[in-house]
This record gives sequence, C-alpha cells and structure tokens, in this order.
Amino acid sequence: MLIKGVRRMQAERYDIIADVRCVLGEGPVWHPHEQALYWTDIELGRLWRWVEGCEAEVVYEGRKVGGFTVQADGSLLLFRDNGNVVVWQDGHESGTVIDQIPGHANERFNDVCADPMGRVYAGTVCGSGLMGRLIRLDVGGDWHEVLGGVACSNGMDLTLDQKMMYYTDSEMRTIWSYQYDQSHGGLHGRGVFVEVPEGEGVPDGLTVDKSGDVWSARWDGWGVYRYGPDGQMKEKVELPAAQVSSVCFGGQGYKDMFVTSAGGHLDDWAGVNAGAVFRVNTDAVGCEPNMSRICL
Repeated sequence: MLIKGVRRMQAERYDIIADVRCVLGEGPVWHPHEQALYWTDIELGRLWRWVEGCEAEVVYEGRKVGGFTVQADGSLLLFRDNGNVVVWQDGHESGTVIDQIPGHANERFNDVCADPMGRVYAGTVCGSGLMGRLIRLDVGGDWHEVLGGVACSNGMDLTLDQKMMYYTDSEMRTIWSYQYDQSHGGLHGRGVFVEVPEGEGVPDGLTVDKSGDVWSARWDGWGVYRYGPDGQMKEKVELPAAQVSSVCFGGQGYKDMFVTSAGGHLDDWAGVNAGAVFRVNTDAVGCEPNMSRICL
C-alpha cells in the first residue's frame, strides 16, 4: 500500500557489509572505542564484529545472547538466555552480574537499552505462551521489574530530551511511549506512539536519531520505517530481506545506519539477502549511544 506523503528509499541507497546469512540477526550496537559494529545471531549463539575494510568475524559463540550494551570501560555486557548477564572483555567472560533472574526457566533476554545514568533496561521473552517483562538493571547490579505482562518485548530508546521512552511490544504490534524519570529510572503514563496495521509487518528493534525521528525495523515488512516525533510515518527504507529485525546508527559522525535481518536459513521467500547486515545512506544522523556502567 502506497501511503500519500511517505517517501520510499530504494536499493541504491544501501550496501551489504556482512552477507552472513544470520538465522536471527539482532541488536546491532556501534562500539565507539573500537569504531566497530557488533550484532548477535541469537539462534546460533554468536556475536559478530565488523570493522570498515575488514570481513565480519564471529568473536563469541556460546549461550544465546538476546542483547548487549557497551560498558563505559569498553567491555560488553551480554544479556543471555535463562536471565543470565555477564561481562565479556578481551575475548572471554570476565565476570557474572546475574547468574539467573528468578522466573521461567525458558525466559531469555531480548532487546536492551542503556540510559544516561548507566542503567540498562532489558526485555525478556518466554516460550510456551508465557508473558515476558521489562527489567531495569541498576549500576550496583540490583535488578527491578519495571513492566510485566509483555507479550514480546522488543526495541526501545529514549527521546532526545530524555523525558520519554519508546518501547515496542511486537505481539501487540505497538510502539508505546512512557514517561521516563531519569533520577530513579521509573516508567509511567503509557501512551500509544505507533500502532502497526495488519499487512505492514511487525515492529521490532528501533532507534532515535538526532532530529528526534524514530526508525523502526519491520519484521515481515521488508524494511525500516521512519516516524516523526508526532508518530506520523515519513519514510520507508526498502530492503531485500523480509525479516528486518533491528537498526542503529554508527560510523564516522554516526551518519551510517546499520540494519540487521534474519531468515538466512529459509527459502527464497525470505529475500535474496535474508540474514545480511545492511548499511544504509540516509539524510539522518544518529546519536552517540548511552553506555552502561554496571558494576560487578
């Protein structure tokens, strides 16, 4: 469906930086210290790393990593299956923050997001029809359940003024907006930012750019959708992969948009470049990501 006033960005605006056929490529994060892009293939338990001019490489293989953050010291904080959180540095695990969050045995972390204070918001998903939740990990290592009854926790990010958080529940096909209290990390006052109609895919990972626009990856939607702060769609980036999963900005001046996808194990219906990681040239500039500051 062509929506009046919505710009469509065509194929010549992107290149493929890693045609690695991820089964479930997710959670791209730009590492400013290393000038490198990291992302996870959740189903295969792999963490990938890419630097301009080099081939992408697997730097971790083990338990499933649903999401991760860059710590202020340059290490990575891995949020894994069974509610497990570890520090990963110099090619190995250097400490455990949380062995397992009490809950369902098959609960695993999905998308995560650091705030300006160094806390981390981490969503969980469960199998067998059970509901997930959103937890907050404070800098001292204590955790708190912020939201419960989440069907499929996914992409989240803060507004430029740090007063609101966008939060995606994919199963509900909704990006919510919450009032965010930076002083103690609370969320309240839920509102609807975007509801995605049937037939336009499912909202997945997201990021906020320097102008305040929201870029939402669209699972089964063949691209990334751009929304203004008012929730109106402005643009669609069309990509040759059905299961577009997440998005971030990085590169010099945060002028490159990186997009992960899934379905590399599927037949052609998932797209000729299913499971690849794309770099998209847009007119947008990203924000430098917040770093976590979680202590052991």
